[in-house]
Amino acid sequence: MPYRVCKMIEIENGHMLSKHPDKCRFPHGHTRRVEIILESEELDANGMVCDFKIVKTAIGDYLDTFDHALCMNTDDPMYSTLKAAYGDRVIGFTSTEPTTEVLAKAFYDSCVVGFAAYAKSGTGRYKLRPSVTVLRVRVWETSSSWAEYSPGSQSCK
Repeated sequence: MPYRVCKMIEIENGHMLSKHPDKCRFPHGHTRRVEIILESEELDANGMVCDFKIVKTAIGDYLDTFDHALCMNTDDPMYSTLKAAYGDRVIGFTSTEPTTEVLAKAFYDSCVVGFAAYAKSGTGRYKLRPSVTVLRVRVWETSSSWAEYSPGSQSCK
C-alpha cells in the first residue's frame, strides 16, 4: 500500500449557481477547506512522501486567486457587470456552473500541473520526486459537505 499525505489549505470563496432553483443562485460564500492528497510507493531520503512546504509552493499562488473571489458561470447575465466592477476577484467558468465538484476538478488539474512544474524545476529548497502522485483533491463546502475529484493517480513528472 502506498504512503499518503494530505495538506489542507483554507480559502474564503464565493460562488453563485445561476441554474440553481433556490438560494444558491444568489452570491454566497464558503470557508472552503481544500485537501490535497499525494502518494508515493516509497519515502524519500528524509522519510517523507514530500515536505508539506512543497504543496504551498507548488499550488498556493493558484489557490490564493480564489481567496475572497466570486466564481461565476460566464453565461450568467450578471457576469460581465461583476467582472467589470471587480476584475480578477470574479473568476469565470466558461458556460459552467462553479459547483464544488467543478472546483475540485479545477484544483486537481492545477495541482497536477503545479507539482509537475515544481518537480521539473529542481530549484526549490525541498525536492519533489517525479514518482510522487496527486491522488485526489477534496473541497469542503461546509463542515458537513464536500466534493472530491480523483481520476486515478497522476505522476508529478
